[in-house]
Amino acid sequence: MASDFAPSVPAELESALRLRSMRYLVTQRPWLDLYGINLLHEVFARLAPYDLGRASCVCRKWRYTIRNPIFWRNACLKAWQVSGVVENYKTLQKKYEGSWRKMWLLRPRVRTDGLYVSRNTYIRTGVAEWTVTNPVHVVCYFRYIRFFPSGRFLYKNSSQKVKDVAKSMNFRASKTDSVFGGHYTLSDDKVEAALLYPGMRPTVLRIRLRLRGTAAGANNRMDMLSLVTSGVNNNEVRGDDEDILGLVEGWQDDETHNPDVPAISHKRGLTPFVFVPFEEVEKSVLNLPVDKMDFFVPG
Repeated sequence: MASDFAPSVPAELESALRLRSMRYLVTQRPWLDLYGINLLHEVFARLAPYDLGRASCVCRKWRYTIRNPIFWRNACLKAWQVSGVVENYKTLQKKYEGSWRKMWLLRPRVRTDGLYVSRNTYIRTGVAEWTVTNPVHVVCYFRYIRFFPSGRFLYKNSSQKVKDVAKSMNFRASKTDSVFGGHYTLSDDKVEAALLYPGMRPTVLRIRLRLRGTAAGANNRMDMLSLVTSGVNNNEVRGDDEDILGLVEGWQDDETHNPDVPAISHKRGLTPFVFVPFEEVEKSVLNLPVDKMDFFVPG
């Protein structure tokens, strides 16, 4: 029941007040109209997928433009280029309802825009003179992995911090930098990788990993399932660029082809890998010394 004291507002004035309220509530962004849709497409086509995600938070117009499947199709075909175009299209229709963006968010993939870092520590007893008790040292070292979309990866085991190692994790690095290359395969969330340590007694390093993420599409963690070293014959290896993963495929964990290099399944130094993008290597907490970060929980 309407109140007798309710003011009567003319229809013209009521529509004017409603229009004024709408103009007040909707934020005006005139500078966005300066960029045509074609120019936005050209700019967004040159951005990385994670930069597209940040750009979609700017405004509603950018978010709707970035939902264009062509941006996510290019990102998916590049990320899973080893699988081939035909296989990617089959996976798209079978598991992700034809949505490239959904495929990018839900399908496990290795990230190529940074380094996976595993921080490991152990206790070493020191030697002290003229004292009753011996000192104890906390030793810290890192495992670094950089993946490439072509199915190759680089590996380095070092005590150097991530900001120093990131500069040398490329194929131009020499053996003096202790950077070794290998090949990997991705099946669902499982990663199989292998590389060759050259020398008088060639040694194969085999790594099994499981991908996971702290958020949808993050893929920023990798659990190390196994780490095995074993020997190979000189006749089996033709060169450093050989696909060593295809050579050791089907080997057992205790299998070795060189009696001088026994097969060893390592049980230490299996801390999960944490992904560090290249733009964050300088400010990553992994650069802190041991005395300031005596423990680290990857999450």
